[in-house]
Amino acid sequence: MDFYRVKGEKPLYGTIKTEGAKNAVLPEIAAAMLTEEPVKLINVPYLSDVRNMGAICRLAGGLCDYNKGSLLLDGQYFTNKTIPYESACKLRTSFLFAGPMLARFGKMKISLPGGCNIGTRPIDLHLKGFEKMGACINFDSGFVEAYAPSGLNGAEIYLDFPSVGATENIMMAACLAKGRTLIFNCAQEPEVRDLAALLCKMGAVVKMPDSECILIEGQSELKGTVHSVLPDRIEAGTYMLAVAATGGNVEITGIEPFLLQPICAKLRESGVKISEGINSVKVESDRKAHSVDVKTLPYPGFPTDLQAQITAFLSTTTGTGVVTETVFESRFNHIGELCRMGAGIRLEGRSAIIEGCNHLTGASVTAKDLRAGAALVIGALCARGETKIFGLNHIDRGYHNLSEKLEKLGADIERCQEPSESVGTLLC
Repeated sequence: MDFYRVKGEKPLYGTIKTEGAKNAVLPEIAAAMLTEEPVKLINVPYLSDVRNMGAICRLAGGLCDYNKGSLLLDGQYFTNKTIPYESACKLRTSFLFAGPMLARFGKMKISLPGGCNIGTRPIDLHLKGFEKMGACINFDSGFVEAYAPSGLNGAEIYLDFPSVGATENIMMAACLAKGRTLIFNCAQEPEVRDLAALLCKMGAVVKMPDSECILIEGQSELKGTVHSVLPDRIEAGTYMLAVAATGGNVEITGIEPFLLQPICAKLRESGVKISEGINSVKVESDRKAHSVDVKTLPYPGFPTDLQAQITAFLSTTTGTGVVTETVFESRFNHIGELCRMGAGIRLEGRSAIIEGCNHLTGASVTAKDLRAGAALVIGALCARGETKIFGLNHIDRGYHNLSEKLEKLGADIERCQEPSESVGTLLC
């Protein structure tokens, strides 16, 4: 079993580069299956989620070949083959193949998806959109089936919540539907806009004229293209919070500052110095930050994917801060583990009340989801003593070579493997 061994209280200095966005590349792998021509994605992070999404693509007959930051995709032989539970349970974005399958073949069958246990994330908004476009939906033994034998038709679709996944799935399906589709109350995340940019390069007509609507003009077919994946604002934000918590001076490169406005604003409010470059952000911290209040919201609000990390940071500040989670009702898997390290956090409904302390203390903790794992790393970096972090399979879903990158900044962190007990030891 792999784990991180971290010795804290080491300030971070240097430069670190942001990788491509996990939350952008996963739907873009599915989008590439809308055409029979090759699609090449560059600036692709080598993550377990990317590998699992590629495995699902290959299972259905598509080509998905990773090579040094590039992903070659070819949907020429992609089919509407059933995506089984063993594949779908590994990541929730497996259901993003539903739109491309339904649009190309008029039917799809996918196991109900898995992913991090951070709260209810129903696919009903996806399915309501497909139904508005003429699909018939059926549930059978843990699978979702959809049929549109005569193809999908453009429709006006209103989302009850600006779900990122539903917006992306419906947008992809609409690209091959007959006529015009309008998606109201849609998600506006940068990753959604990056998907729209890829689809347009593939020959789709996708317009986002204002903050409330996406317009798609259906096409008879799409083509291949080359697309560079958007930088990962969540990865960059994680590094920013790590520096803010540990102290030091680090420049995060390869990221456009406008993607980071919510986190920049909250760190400045707490007393951390933030300097913005053309494609970089510099964070300077003396570990004298004070608490702030944070509420997660759909974009352009504070991202839910940074809620756990900023909770870890606020555990090291002075004063009392409140973090309110409005997107996922159960996204507090990190709190119990941070409290094992001495954090003063209590839950009241969907808010975490955080009493800052002088320092955290090293302990053995376990990451229970992706961003909870990142929060524990931040806590460990500024804790006194040694921390062991288990559950690295979650962290590997969204961060590539995290320990190596942090080590180059001066962190005392290494990835270790716990030796299995020998037979002799077991018999003793």
